[in-house]
Amino acid sequence: MELADRDAGIGLAELLAAFSLATDLGLGQPMEHVLRSWRIADRLAVHTGLPAEQRQALFPVSMLAWVGCVADSPEVAATFGDDIAFRADSYDVDLAGLAGFGFFLSHAGRGGPAWHRLRVVTTILRSGGHRIVRGMQSHCLTTSVLAERLGLGPDVVTALRQFFTRWDGRGVPAGVGGADIAPVVRLLHLADVVEVRHRLGGIDGALEVARARRGRQFAPDVVDAFLAHAPDVLAAAGDEHRDRLAADRRPLTEGELDTALEALADFTDLRCSSRAGHSRGVAELAGAAARKLGLPAADVVTTRRAGLLHDVGLHGVPTPVLDRPGPLSATDWERVRLSSYYTERVLARPAALARPGAIAALAHERMDGSGYHRGLAGAGLPMTGRVLAAACAYRAMLEPRAHRAALTDKQAAAAVRAEVRAGRFDGDAAEAVLAAAGNGGRRRVSGPAGLTPREVEVLILISRGAQTGEVAERLGVSRRTAGTHIERIYTKTGASSRATATLFALRNGLLDPLDL
Repeated sequence: MELADRDAGIGLAELLAAFSLATDLGLGQPMEHVLRSWRIADRLAVHTGLPAEQRQALFPVSMLAWVGCVADSPEVAATFGDDIAFRADSYDVDLAGLAGFGFFLSHAGRGGPAWHRLRVVTTILRSGGHRIVRGMQSHCLTTSVLAERLGLGPDVVTALRQFFTRWDGRGVPAGVGGADIAPVVRLLHLADVVEVRHRLGGIDGALEVARARRGRQFAPDVVDAFLAHAPDVLAAAGDEHRDRLAADRRPLTEGELDTALEALADFTDLRCSSRAGHSRGVAELAGAAARKLGLPAADVVTTRRAGLLHDVGLHGVPTPVLDRPGPLSATDWERVRLSSYYTERVLARPAALARPGAIAALAHERMDGSGYHRGLAGAGLPMTGRVLAAACAYRAMLEPRAHRAALTDKQAAAAVRAEVRAGRFDGDAAEAVLAAAGNGGRRRVSGPAGLTPREVEVLILISRGAQTGEVAERLGVSRRTAGTHIERIYTKTGASSRATATLFALRNGLLDPLDL
């Protein structure tokens, strides 16, 4: 069986559940808000008699409904300032009518000077809010495109395009309301809001908002079912929902997982207009560099996937911070530093993502301990992480940022080598990245101490306890050939025993601490 056709050990539902934790960050909500909203909607589906075949669409719609907020973050930030704070505050208000218009005006141009706020307010008043409406339409369309890329059915795609509708027809698209709204969307409209109100104001707060918006934002029959069964619907999730998630598992092949991660990476990069294609570019560079260094095939795959995932935590950083042309304040810089922590947290739970997620969180660590978020150094950084850090930095240098223009290939290569001399990047990892990018120098890319790719592979095996015979069997070579490789490794590294060879491997990031 081809590698791409093997079971990746994760289903699409598990992948979407993990990614929803990043969406929570972008909404300014605690992690698992989206998951809790799904649980509420799923329980309501039982009480409203939603047929089982329609209920199946509820999970992917719940997980993806807010993903489009990433795509329009630059536009939201241009109008309302801190996009995360804006979305968090929006849960307090019915966004239709005078109340909604007042909310938009009160947030217009926040964080900017008085003249900027006045200009944004004037634009909203003159246009009657049409720019906001266009943003909502774009949100829905963008989300449905992601659903199509993930291979989800037309029922999911159609439902996602209705996310900003309202029962009274005053949402987006205009005039779409009542029974024209997909049943799963009607459930989610209520669940998304009452989850927040219940968490902040208890069951009374949830009941109050449901009654207040009955027949307006929320479908009357959904509200009535909620009012009749609120304690049951809002009860803490038990194992039945974990079982449900496991039962809905749609196994992904390795190839399908890569395709899905690429799609999610592309959407992550939309959070900042200057980062389009960044994650995919980092992934290709990091994977190619890991291959040039002779890392095991599994590590090459993991490094590439870590490149796709390394910026997931940026969902927790407001767009104005990412696009700030001048120096960051101490508070804003801390939010950026936390993004790597968020990346690790978001990806920690699914077993198939935990390892690439742990590597992804190392993208901004440095060999001298000056990086973030853990401040790891030297032997604490596996070679996979060293490669990813160099690939991320090099790729970012080639892209424009608010505070600087894009560097040329030559300038970026020189800057990376300067970081090597300063002790912040691993020399072998950096040269492998530059070689993968077509900027390699005369230096031949090899492993530390001049180890060949095969010798790197053998060193990793013996460091993990393999005897000479086991090495020969694993690599499909004779025992004599395996012994020769080991002797050369000892000579090149200056090792005199398996223990000292293992220490060399650890010191140079070849024996990944994540595997120990």
